[in-house]
Amino acid sequence: MLTTGCGTVAERRTAAMDAALDFERALGARDGAAVCAMLAPSVREEVERSARTACEEGVLTEEVPSAAPAADDIEGVDVSGRQARVVFPADTLFLSQFSGGWKVIAAGCTPRPQRPYECLLKGG
Repeated sequence: MLTTGCGTVAERRTAAMDAALDFERALGARDGAAVCAMLAPSVREEVERSARTACEEGVLTEEVPSAAPAADDIEGVDVSGRQARVVFPADTLFLSQFSGGWKVIAAGCTPRPQRPYECLLKGG
């Protein structure tokens, strides 16, 4: 069963997982341009505003945990509509599906009991 324009749940889950892996690999390689290309527009803007420099430079000053992961490093993927959460051992990412694909809307996220996640990168 297809949902309008979004693909099946399995397709969306795979696409979100692939985007999260690409993001983590770019972060691990310290490729600021690639990292910023995978961020949602509001997150890029917040990085530039807080770092007072271009996203490509500013994002590398953030202390977002990363390791060039493999698919088997993923501890969980939850997809609901156009939103996804991908859990790695050292990081949790939240993504949203845009017309150009899945983009990271929050990274460097850690759970807090009975409260929302605390994230190092997020939109303003």
